[in-house]
Amino acid sequence: MRRLALLAALALSASAHPALAQAVAEPSDPYIWLEEVSSPRAMAWVEAENARSLAVLKADPHFAGFYADALKIAEATDRIAMPRLIGGQIANLWQDAAHVHGLWRMTTPTEYEKPEPTWRTLLDLDALSAAEKANWVWAGADCEPTSEKRCLVALSDGGEDANTLREFDLATRSFVSGGFMLPKSKQWVSWETPDSLIAARDWGAGTMTASGYPFVVKRVARGSALESATELFRGKPDDVFVIPASFTDGAGHTEVVITRGITFFEAEFVRVTAQGTTPIAVPRKSTVKGLLQGRLIFQVNEDWTPKGGQPITAGALVAVDPEGKAAPELIFAPGPRQSVDADEVTVTRDHVLAAVYDNVRGRAMRFTRSAGGWQQSVLPLPDNAAVSMVSSDHASNTAYVSVQSYLLPTALWKVDVASGTAVQIKQTPARFAADGLVTEQFEATSKDGTKVPYFITHRADMPLTGATPTLMTAYGGFQVSYTPHYSGVTGKLWLERGGAFVVANIRGGGEFGPAWHEAGLKTKRQVIYDDFAAVAEDLTARKITSAKKLGIYGGSNGGLLMGVELTQRPELFGAVSIQIPLLDMLRYEKLSAGASWVGEYGTMANPDEKAFWLKTSPYSNLKRGAPYPETLIWTTTKDDRVGPVQARKFAARMKEYGLPYLYYETTAGGHGAGANLKESAMTTALEMVYFQRRLMDAN
Repeated sequence: MRRLALLAALALSASAHPALAQAVAEPSDPYIWLEEVSSPRAMAWVEAENARSLAVLKADPHFAGFYADALKIAEATDRIAMPRLIGGQIANLWQDAAHVHGLWRMTTPTEYEKPEPTWRTLLDLDALSAAEKANWVWAGADCEPTSEKRCLVALSDGGEDANTLREFDLATRSFVSGGFMLPKSKQWVSWETPDSLIAARDWGAGTMTASGYPFVVKRVARGSALESATELFRGKPDDVFVIPASFTDGAGHTEVVITRGITFFEAEFVRVTAQGTTPIAVPRKSTVKGLLQGRLIFQVNEDWTPKGGQPITAGALVAVDPEGKAAPELIFAPGPRQSVDADEVTVTRDHVLAAVYDNVRGRAMRFTRSAGGWQQSVLPLPDNAAVSMVSSDHASNTAYVSVQSYLLPTALWKVDVASGTAVQIKQTPARFAADGLVTEQFEATSKDGTKVPYFITHRADMPLTGATPTLMTAYGGFQVSYTPHYSGVTGKLWLERGGAFVVANIRGGGEFGPAWHEAGLKTKRQVIYDDFAAVAEDLTARKITSAKKLGIYGGSNGGLLMGVELTQRPELFGAVSIQIPLLDMLRYEKLSAGASWVGEYGTMANPDEKAFWLKTSPYSNLKRGAPYPETLIWTTTKDDRVGPVQARKFAARMKEYGLPYLYYETTAGGHGAGANLKESAMTTALEMVYFQRRLMDAN
């Protein structure tokens, strides 16, 4: 999935307590060799573990049916081809059984609304992969905003975060001969003009942060060698990242903004001008969302009283004059049980659109700037669901918005933002039988008395005997909200078979704004784990399920959550699936992009934070002979964000201790379940077989 100031304090803390820093000793680690991601020894270990686990899971009589159902849903040709507006046309990246890597294609808005649109192919990634003997995974396209005739296409080798950028001409449907080409790197690149780019990437020795991201921004001119790019801005090596982005509005204004991520959650913002760069006066805990009528749209994540302005509360949307000549304008301030979804804010020609949640129930809101201030209205879309801003552009007031919930298949709405009207133009067919199913929202009381909401989807006639096999998940970090979603696979392979499904909206997320997230930062993180355990206990207290029938899963930061729950509260669960996880928190800063997350987890250079993780890190807290349920651990070799090594080491230690586990590592896919639909369906089927065996088949 941008912020600061604690770095100096952390360094001071570590240096001020050298004796304590030495006294907090790390346990020995015999599995460092598994951190060599592609070494022959490590890959031989992976191959052996895969063979052992696949022999169990693939031999299960449910596997073939689960895989067939998961693949059928993933490759269904009647799913919605989600639109992206480019130059008044609709573009889409499509994958199915015949196009594993995908087709990038385009059609007209009128044609798009037909049940079976006619598309013209722009780029066939399967053909390109075959021709170039590569495993190209689509990583997006950034189109020059003035004419929108050429785009920078990003391609990833096997799903890594690092990518290659090539200039593509939409009219000729081909890469531009002699055009822009930036070789493989973790990089962020934006158009400045049709003939110049603003790029942050690996420029050579000393230009990448300890987190593995660029901190030097240069201007790349058309026809010039990359080596001759001129430097515009330089962050610091101990920053997390530096990201340039270009914004254009319907009035013809363009702003190039550079975000210097000092920590993951704190940043400084500068604008690129003809004279160089100048700072933008906004709080460090902010993110930039777009440009409207010459004003930059920000979400601020801390309380702020701007110079000459009124107090603004954390989580609000504001419009900022990039030159600082006018006071910031408040667009919307959420209430105490509301939040603006940070990922779902978009700007059209004349309006700002945002998904606003009230007690984790969403609606789409429109904000319009006028002489009397900002006016707001609610768009006529279904309430109490998850809302996603699929696509809009600066040249029109047309937007595409999707709506879904646990039992409502994803629907796509075309919104006329100017008139505030909306019409549903597409609907995903139901992927499972929802008759007799209901979704309810309950609250659990955490250890410190905090009320933690959760959603449960189940059969309306579910007996309250504690016997219902139940899957439960959460994320609990990085201010990411876990909003209602429709999962055809979960419905087909679990709900149809009589299981229940739970999503816990625990602290650490963004469901109730920045404060909900900050309540669980660093050494305060135990509240996140207590929240999750409280929901599990509430499910048992309500006699919905019981420990032997409750399975949990989560990925990435959610994988860390699963590891902590396993090691702290194994008596609450009958199955635990740990996906692409962080697990070794004493070394996480040294692995993959781990150094970028110090703002979330803390640093081992701080004695207090190290002491917290010594007693909390799952890898360090596995116990011989503990009553852990058999655990499924899975990851991907190509993940260059979290990396596979923490999952490997955790499994190796479980093996050493004689603890029950299964381990699976797919060799492609980046930070996810696979590089294509078939690989993702395989991983899904394996996991569902595991839950079937542990929760439904077992007595």
